[in-house]
Amino acid sequence: MQRQYPHLSEPITLGRTTFRNRMFSAPMGGTDIANDGCIGPKSTAFYELRAKGGAGAVTVSELMVHPSTDGSHAYHLDESILNSLACATYTADAIRRHGAMPSLELSHSGQFAGTYMTDKSKQHGLAQWGPCDGVRADGVPVRALTHEMIDEIVDSYGHVAGLAKRAGFEMLMVHGGHGWLINQFLSPLFNHRDDEYGGSLENRCRFAIRVLKAIREAVGPFFPIEFRLSGSEFVADGYGLGEGIRIAQQIEPYIDLLHVSAGTYQKTFGITHPSMFEDHGRNVFLAAEIKKHVKVPVATIGGLNDPDQMEEIIASGKADVVYMGRALLADPYLPRKVTENRTNEIVRCLRCFTCMAERAATSTRRCTVNPIIGREMEGDEVIPVAPERRKKVVVAGGGPGGLYAAWTAARRGHSVVLMEKEDELGGVLKSEQALPFKHEMYELTGTYELFCRQAGVDIRLGCEATKESVEAEGADALIVAVGSTPLVPPIPGLDGPNVVVVNDYYLKKDQVGDRVVVMGGGLAGCECAVHLAQEGKQVALVEMRDSLSPDANVRHRPLLLAQIDRLGIDVRLEHRALSVSEEGVTCTTSQGGEVLVKGESIICALGQRSNTEAVAELADAAPFVRVIGDAARVATITQAVYQGYHAALDI
Repeated sequence: MQRQYPHLSEPITLGRTTFRNRMFSAPMGGTDIANDGCIGPKSTAFYELRAKGGAGAVTVSELMVHPSTDGSHAYHLDESILNSLACATYTADAIRRHGAMPSLELSHSGQFAGTYMTDKSKQHGLAQWGPCDGVRADGVPVRALTHEMIDEIVDSYGHVAGLAKRAGFEMLMVHGGHGWLINQFLSPLFNHRDDEYGGSLENRCRFAIRVLKAIREAVGPFFPIEFRLSGSEFVADGYGLGEGIRIAQQIEPYIDLLHVSAGTYQKTFGITHPSMFEDHGRNVFLAAEIKKHVKVPVATIGGLNDPDQMEEIIASGKADVVYMGRALLADPYLPRKVTENRTNEIVRCLRCFTCMAERAATSTRRCTVNPIIGREMEGDEVIPVAPERRKKVVVAGGGPGGLYAAWTAARRGHSVVLMEKEDELGGVLKSEQALPFKHEMYELTGTYELFCRQAGVDIRLGCEATKESVEAEGADALIVAVGSTPLVPPIPGLDGPNVVVVNDYYLKKDQVGDRVVVMGGGLAGCECAVHLAQEGKQVALVEMRDSLSPDANVRHRPLLLAQIDRLGIDVRLEHRALSVSEEGVTCTTSQGGEVLVKGESIICALGQRSNTEAVAELADAAPFVRVIGDAARVATITQAVYQGYHAALDI
C-alpha cells in the first residue's frame, strides 16, 4: 500500500533493535504505584494500550534509581522487594507482545525529591540532595551530595539498568532534563560546585557521563540507551541552546538516541508541556539545531499531534523520531491511524491539562476526550451486546456528551437516533471556533460526528427531543444530553445592543468593538478576554469574586492567569455589576463605592444553568432514562464525555 505518511511509518534501528515506526510514546507516570514502588496492574494496562495503538516504543516512567536519596512516590526496581522484578517483567511483556518496544525511564529527582507525593507535607519533610548546598525557592534546605553518595547513585543506575534488561525492557531512557538530578549537575542554575563535578561544562557533564558508562556496562554494547536533554532551560542563570549543543556533543559517544526536550522544573511548565497558548511543536527548533551538531539520531517532543507536522519534521531532517504524550492519551491509536491512512479519525489532544491536573490533584489519570484513560482494565473496546439485548436508543442533544453516548451505544449494536434541536452539532463547543487556541476543542465535534456516522447513528438536526417524539420512536432507552443555557441575570441594560453573550461570540464577533468589558471572570470569561486582548483590543475583566477562574484546573489556571497578566488585561476583582450602558458597566466595589468600567462592547460570561425544564419533560419518555453533562449539572466536557460513555454502557 502507499502510506500517506511514509517517513513517520518508516522503521528505525537503534543499536541492534528495530522499532516499527518513528512515533514513540513519551514517558508518562502510572497511577497504581505500590507503596514499595511496584508497577500496579492498572499502570501495566495503561502502558499496554499505547502499544496496542501502534507506537514504535512505549516508555514507562519514572523509575527512581536510588530511593534512599530520592523519596518520590514513583517506580522502584529492586530484587529485594517482593514482586518488583515480576511487575516490571509483566509490564515489559504487555508492551512487547503488541509489537512495540518497551522502554523504561531511569531518573532521580535530586533536590526535588517527593514531587510525586500527594501529601506535599511529607515531601517537605524529606532530606533533599543536590549538587550543592542551598535553599529551594520554597524554603526547603538542600544538601550537597558527597563523592561517596555520587558513587553510590552512579552504581545504582547501572544496577537498575541490568534489572530492567532482565525484565524485558529493550531500551532505557536516562532522564537528564527538566531540572531533575542529572540536569541539576548540567545546569549552572543549580550547580555551583568547585570540584571535578562543577565549574566547566566538561565537569558539569561528568556525572551524566559516569551514569551512562555504568548503564552501558550493565546492558552491553548493542542495547539502546536514550538520553533526555533539555535543549534549553529557558530561564535566567540556566543554559541556552548554545550550551545545550555542547552538552549534547559531550553525551553523544555514550548513547544511541538523543531525546531533546526543554525547560526546567516548576519554572517552565507551559513550555516543557506546551499549553494551548503555545504553538504545536514549539520546541522542535531545539532538536533541529542540535541535530546539526551530532551524529546520533535525535528525537523531538512538545505538543505534537498533527501527522502533517510530524511527517514534515522527519522528512525535512529536523528529527529522526517524534514523541507524543498527551496526544496518545487523547487517542492511543493515533500511530495506527497514521500507518493505516486513517488520520481523519484521530481524536486530537485539546491541551487542556485535565490529564496533568488529575495526576497532581488525585494521583489518577483522566483525559477530557477519552474516558478509557485510567480505566483500561475495564476494557478499551466496547463489547457488543447479544442480538436479543439490542435496543432502540434515543440521545437528546448533540454536544460532546451526547455524541459520545450515541457512538458508544451504536458500537454496542443498539439502534441509535440522535436528536439535536439546533441545525448544527456541538453544543457549547460551537462557541470555541472563535478562539484560535481552542480550535481543536471545536474540531472535536466533527471527529465525534464522524465516529457516530460510521457506527450507523441516525443524526437528526433541527429535531428537538420531546416526550412525544421520543415515545414515537419506541425508545427503550433515552440519554438526556440537552446541555445548559447562558445565565443572563436581570441587570439593567444587559439586554442592550452592545451586549454579546459569550456563547454567541462566534456568531457576533464582528459586532465587538475595540474597547471591551468582559463580565464574568470564570474560565469562559477569562479565555475570551485573552483572545480579545490577543486581537489587540483593550479589555477589562469584571469579576464579583476575589479571584479569577477558580473553575480552571490546577495546571491550566496558572498559565491562563499569566496570559491575562502578560496581555495587560484590566482585572477588576470584587466588582459587582449594577447596570450596563453604552459607556460600559457600572459596578459596586468591595469598598462600597460605584465605578464605571468603560467599554463600547460588553461580553456576558456569567455562567450557565442546566436546562432543567427539558430534562423534566423527558423524565418519563422511555423505560431507561439517564441525564448527563450540563443537563444534570453544569460541569466540564470531561464529565459530559465520561457520563455519556458510561450511560451507553449501562443500557
